[in-house]
Amino acid sequence: MAHIIVVGNEKGGSGKSTTSMHVATALVRMGHKVGALDLDLRQQSFGRYIENRLSFVERSKVQLASPDFRQLPKVDEALLSPDDNADDARLSAAVATLEKQSDFILIDCPGSHTRLSQMAHSLADTLITPLNDSFVDFDLLARIDGDTNKVLGPSVYSEMVWSARQMRAKAQLRPIDWIVVRNRLGTQQMRNKKKVGDALNGLANRIGFRVAPGFSERVIFRELFPRGLTLLDLKDIGSGGLNLSNVAARQEVRDLLRALHLPDVSVTI
Repeated sequence: MAHIIVVGNEKGGSGKSTTSMHVATALVRMGHKVGALDLDLRQQSFGRYIENRLSFVERSKVQLASPDFRQLPKVDEALLSPDDNADDARLSAAVATLEKQSDFILIDCPGSHTRLSQMAHSLADTLITPLNDSFVDFDLLARIDGDTNKVLGPSVYSEMVWSARQMRAKAQLRPIDWIVVRNRLGTQQMRNKKKVGDALNGLANRIGFRVAPGFSERVIFRELFPRGLTLLDLKDIGSGGLNLSNVAARQEVRDLLRALHLPDVSVTI
């Protein structure tokens, strides 16, 4: 069975699509077969990223490793039983198709609570939650006392992950390995950065996730999207020498892949 990686939280702008694209492409570059789904049916940022990549390959005639992206199939609702949900059927059909030919299936979820997102989380073997390094995003995981920084209790997204874990336990599936990824880290050791880090580390054992470093705030990530490129592609397209910032960013991708502890993955990129 394919190992299912879900990238999600319930807030936009946290770098989900950038994280999805770099993880999926890195796995393909290392020789793994990767299927890809984008459950944000309106914006399709991850899907557009891959479309941009395929267009760039066609124009430039440069071969770049790419995941196998699929749209959710349509289903004949007349064939569904009264207890069945059309979105559930669409996602199940897409996963079943990709599972036959994939080592990994990466699913990018929308930045909101939807039926598709909820189901995807219950399918996750590995859950990656990118989080901007601020208490605004931290609030999705837990409510915190503004004066003491004491955690008051889990918040909406953590409760959704808990429900997904319960569903998997009832189905006797392996537990979700949940990794919270700190994105858009500032280069300076600011007081707020330390407070967020301390809060995340304190919460990790309480609600069951691991903390991993993600991607720093860099202009290069925004520049890569229109061509569908990742940091790992820059040498392949003959972009010239990498500056120190890009070299550091490539190392961040490697560090994230190692932190995920994915099965049968040796990070060689």
